[in-house]
Amino acid sequence: MVIFELVIGLLLLGAILALWANRLGVPYPALLALAGAALALIPGTPQVMLDPQLALALFVAPVLLDAAYDASPRDLRANLRPLISLALVVVVLTIVAVAIVARKLVPGMSWPVAIALGAIVAPPDASAATAVLRRLRPPHRLLVILEGESLFNDASALLVYRFAVGAAMTGATSGWKILPLLLLTCGGGVIAGIAQARLYMWLVRGVDDIQISIILQFVSTFAVWIIADHLGLSAIITVVSYAMTVAQVAPGRIDARHRISSYAVWEVAVFVLNVLAFVLIGLQLRTILTRMRDSDWHTYMICAGAVCVTVIAVRMLWVMLYGYARRWRLRHFPHRKTKDKTPITPGAGLVVSWSGMRGIVTLAAALALPDGSPEAGFPYRDLIILCAFCVVLTTLVVQGLTLRPLLAVLGLKDDGTVEREVRLARAETARAALRVLEEEQDGHPSIEVLRKEYEARIRSAERPESDAASSETRMTGLQRRAVRVQREALLDLRAREVIGDDAFHAVEEEIDLIELTADSRIKPGPESAVSTGAEDHPR
Repeated sequence: MVIFELVIGLLLLGAILALWANRLGVPYPALLALAGAALALIPGTPQVMLDPQLALALFVAPVLLDAAYDASPRDLRANLRPLISLALVVVVLTIVAVAIVARKLVPGMSWPVAIALGAIVAPPDASAATAVLRRLRPPHRLLVILEGESLFNDASALLVYRFAVGAAMTGATSGWKILPLLLLTCGGGVIAGIAQARLYMWLVRGVDDIQISIILQFVSTFAVWIIADHLGLSAIITVVSYAMTVAQVAPGRIDARHRISSYAVWEVAVFVLNVLAFVLIGLQLRTILTRMRDSDWHTYMICAGAVCVTVIAVRMLWVMLYGYARRWRLRHFPHRKTKDKTPITPGAGLVVSWSGMRGIVTLAAALALPDGSPEAGFPYRDLIILCAFCVVLTTLVVQGLTLRPLLAVLGLKDDGTVEREVRLARAETARAALRVLEEEQDGHPSIEVLRKEYEARIRSAERPESDAASSETRMTGLQRRAVRVQREALLDLRAREVIGDDAFHAVEEEIDLIELTADSRIKPGPESAVSTGAEDHPR
């Protein structure tokens, strides 16, 4: 009961911290990290142990699927070079650098253990950075690179983590088998993910109940992870390919009611998982602090500090070097064939390099280390967990709190890419609707009303941006006034007991859908209610 009460209290605290984070313009995981650190220092907090095999599946699978569903295959292909640079090269360099630093400071640490530490702290969590950047509307390409990086760096880092942990626990390494095994686990993961996505969409094609549909979404997510793990495939790659396949198929088969409900549930689920991850790591740190000897403090803190500096420095050095090399190549060989003719500017490179905040994947990987007695558990587990949390805390707090001012100083602005595509989509979808109306020949008044509405939508989408903004402002005001008076009338009917709650909720849902289809509500950006849910957490 004590644990339950603690979790409920900390979920409430997490909600309050998230509200503060929104007002301060900082990523809420930064405040959660501070809360986790405070929890570790509170005397009397209970000891909680999580099954290591459960940690990765519980915390990583839903969060990874949530991010992969939002990914745009077109944009990922267009930015393939910088994505490979960040998701593979930076991860490998970070693992190697951290392993070398750890072994220098802790000579008794074996190479597999040091590499496991490097793999744990290597993958950044782009959700924290994009939570800040989306509010500031930077160039779209910058967001694509950061979000795409978070999908594939997890896969590369956790593959290395898997081999390192196995070597550390068994003491056996077989380097000649690693490359074929990597090809099997990654290639097999892609095939398995696509196949399971197709199977899932076929199985749920007749499910109409929203509750059952959302439950099946979560069940299928964990099932995909578990099946891949049992088959020896990369669970990360399998979930990513599964989510991206579903994302291409599902929108045409799911209606608005299911989609809107699903957005809200997944957003809450990801938030709860973040809170629980920081709670559990805080409780683990409390246990570590109580059994640390005085002689360990000096080594542990120096090692944690050195690892923090290493992960930040490696990313910054490589990103700036890569950007300079790309600009040099295009300047000296402008006619050479390459898909990337617009390399990242120095300012954008600085933002990308400073956006390497670690988060839930690092925490989950640390918690997933085998636990037990000093003889049977993972070597230096306490030190690795402490280093992992210090990296998460330092990057979230230091980088998370300074990312907004940095972007303001650099003056990076939205390039309007998404806005132009939204305007195009509005016009084309309205034309498609008009073609359907033109097929009706009975001349009913409702047809003329709809025709005028879609024609106005086309005119608004095709006007110059300044004129369109003025028109949309007027339309938005009228739509909001109409929605507001409908809500007031509905509330009055229920207050006077003219209607009951069943009728109230049915009509309330209809008004919600009217509000969601308002032009201002589908405008991309953080100020839009739909973009906060539908764009960030679509299901």
